[in-house]
Amino acid sequence: MGRVPMAFTVVASLVGGALIGASASALLVLNGRVAGISGMLGGLVRPERGEWSWRLAFVGGLAVGGALLAWLRPELVPSVSPGVPWPLIVVAGLLVGFGTQLGNGCTSGHGVCGISRLSVRSLAATLIFMLTGALSAYAVQRLFGAST
Repeated sequence: MGRVPMAFTVVASLVGGALIGASASALLVLNGRVAGISGMLGGLVRPERGEWSWRLAFVGGLAVGGALLAWLRPELVPSVSPGVPWPLIVVAGLLVGFGTQLGNGCTSGHGVCGISRLSVRSLAATLIFMLTGALSAYAVQRLFGAST
């Protein structure tokens, strides 16, 4: 299956980025919490008193938003490449979870929220995320001949 060409969408990208920034800022100002997805999921798995409902609403909103996008505009939702075994996908997901624990946060927490708060730790983490992602994509293309 070939790649789906993506159009350069300046306005949609700016609006989407502004909405992400506004929602992260609103959560910080109104609730005193950083909008890091791994932390929110972790709080659902190990709930603390008074923390479960807002975390469920946030994560549920992400799931409902993704489901609506898949229903209304399925061509915009990427699918897993044919031939990728499910056990490999599960292992990859577990490694991502391990990495977020090791890095004390995920790309959304460090990249969106941490950098906007001028956190040096988040800047370093985001640079490492980006470098690791680029090197991984390069390695997959060179070693396995797969497109990323």
